[in-house]
Amino acid sequence: MPRGRYSLHDPHDHTPLAEEHFHCAPGPSGWRYVSQLTAPSGDHAGSVDLALDELGRPIRLELHAASWQVRGAALEGVTWVRTDPTGTEATEGNVQAHAFTGTSPAFLVATARLLRLTPSGSATRVRLVAFTDPVLAPRTLDQSWALVSRETHGTDNGPLTVDAYQVTALDTGEQHAVHLAGDVVLAAPGIELEHLETPPSTFA
Repeated sequence: MPRGRYSLHDPHDHTPLAEEHFHCAPGPSGWRYVSQLTAPSGDHAGSVDLALDELGRPIRLELHAASWQVRGAALEGVTWVRTDPTGTEATEGNVQAHAFTGTSPAFLVATARLLRLTPSGSATRVRLVAFTDPVLAPRTLDQSWALVSRETHGTDNGPLTVDAYQVTALDTGEQHAVHLAGDVVLAAPGIELEHLETPPSTFA
């Protein structure tokens, strides 16, 4: 069960946003990721609880940020309920999309797990619903993902396979690289892996 800490920062000006303390593990039904976020001030900033089925679809998502809450799942596309800080108003959304995304590294692992790409030059298009900080506002976006390379490195804990993806935002054409080892993000825009207590899990 990987357990560790990511630091999150603005990918453009590198302003620190939060630290995300996480643990995740594959299980009989798929994969689960749980984390708590701490603001640079040291205050609690939110949480992430994401569970995928064996095909990589989100069977449960619960996000908290700035007293806002989102609960969602893959249902007729993806469906979610967003609740305001007072708890008096809840709005439901539904979009014909494949999965969710957001600032948490969990969503990069989840998208890669959903697509299950093999190393090649071809890209796969995916439609996602992003929940943007600080109020978890939903936004539908289209990306293309390509698995550019897969390399195995020797470590003290045995071989480590690193997948390098090229992700393209289809609305702007902006491209960035994402490096994953199993269910851990090694590098991505705005994300730094600061500490990892146990090796990444490998998916069957």
